[in-house]
Amino acid sequence: MSKRSIFQEEHDQFRRTVRRFVEAEILPHRVAWEKAGTVPPEVWRKAGEAGLLCCDQPIEHGGGGGDFLHNVIVNEEMTAAGGSGPAFSGHSDIVVPYLSVYGTPEQKERWLPAMARGEVITAIGMTEPSAGSDLQAMRTSAVRDDDDYVINGQKVFISNGHQAHLLLLACKTDPTARGKGISMVLVETDRPGFTRGRMLEKIGRKAQDTSELFFADLRVPVSNLLGQEGAGFGMMMNLLAQERLSSAVRAMAATERALQSTVDYVSEREAFGRKIADFQNTQFLLADLWSETMVHRVFVDDCIARHLRGELSAVDAAAAKLRASELEGRVIDQCLQLFGGWGYMWEYPIARAYADARVDRISAGSNHILKLIIGRDLLRPART
Repeated sequence: MSKRSIFQEEHDQFRRTVRRFVEAEILPHRVAWEKAGTVPPEVWRKAGEAGLLCCDQPIEHGGGGGDFLHNVIVNEEMTAAGGSGPAFSGHSDIVVPYLSVYGTPEQKERWLPAMARGEVITAIGMTEPSAGSDLQAMRTSAVRDDDDYVINGQKVFISNGHQAHLLLLACKTDPTARGKGISMVLVETDRPGFTRGRMLEKIGRKAQDTSELFFADLRVPVSNLLGQEGAGFGMMMNLLAQERLSSAVRAMAATERALQSTVDYVSEREAFGRKIADFQNTQFLLADLWSETMVHRVFVDDCIARHLRGELSAVDAAAAKLRASELEGRVIDQCLQLFGGWGYMWEYPIARAYADARVDRISAGSNHILKLIIGRDLLRPART
C-alpha cells in the first residue's frame, strides 16, 4: 500500500506501543478467550495503564490527550493482529463520545477517568429483539417517578454486556412518541432489577462477549439522564458517523491483513511443482484485490481526515462503512480460496478473519439501511 499521509511521527510511535501490547497481552490468550467467550477484566486495566483507552480524551478527564487518530491506531492494530477480544472500540469510540459531548461536569468527573483506566467497562444498549436498525421502535421504557426513572425492558446483541459496569441505555421516556420519545440514561449494572442473560454464541469474534440484558423495575436517579429528555434519537444520529467510520477502519485493517497473509502463503505453498504465486490466475486475482483495496484505503483515510476537521457528513460515513465492509467480505472470501482446504480450518487466521468479517455488514447500521440513507440523500430535492 502507498504511504499514508494522515499520521505523524507521534502516531507512529504510539502504533509501536499498541503493537507491543497486542503481541504481549492479546495474542497469547486468544484461544483461551475464544473458548471462554469473553476476556478477563485485567486486560482492560492493563490497556488503561498502557494508554490504549479513551486516547482522544483530554488529560483532565483521564484520557491520553491525543486525537481520533490514536483511536484509529488501536482499532487497526487490534484488528490486524487477528485476535478477537476486548471491544475497546465500543468503549472508547462509541460510549465515551456521548459522555464527552453530552455529559454534565459531574458525570464526566465520575466516569471518564475510571473508563480511561479500564476500571469501568462500558457498553451501549440500543438493539432490542424487535428494534434493530429501526431504533425508533424500541420498547425499553424509563418512566419518571419523583426523582427516579423506573426502567423496564430488554436489550440484545450488546457487546461488552457480560462484564460492563456501566450501560449507556437508549430507552423510551415517552412511549407515545417515536424518535422524540427516546432518551439516553446511564445505568450502573450493580443496581437491583438488572439481569444479564446468556452470552450469545456467535459465528465469529468469539472472544468478544455479546449478551442479552434485562431490566425489571430498575431505578436510577434522574441525574443519570444524559443530555435532555427526549433528545436521545438526535444524539444517536449525531454520533453515528464516528461509529460507522470506526467500523470502516476495522474493516480496512482486516482486509489489508488478509491480503498480506495470502500473499505470504501463496509465495511459499506449492501445487503441481510450482509456487501458487507463479500461476497467472493467482497474480491476476491478487492484482485486482490489491488495487481495489488501495482505492478504498484512500477513501477511508480521507474520511478520517475530514472527521478530524469536523467535516465528515453522516452520509459519507455511511458510504465509508458500506464500501469497506463489502470489500472486506469479498476480499477475505477470495483470499480464503487461495488457501484451499487449510483456509477452512479454524487454526488458520484467514478462517477467523472470514468468520469475524461477516458481522461488519450488519453492525453500525445494516448495509441495506445504509444504502437507503445514501440513496435518499442523493434523491432529495435540491435546496435553494
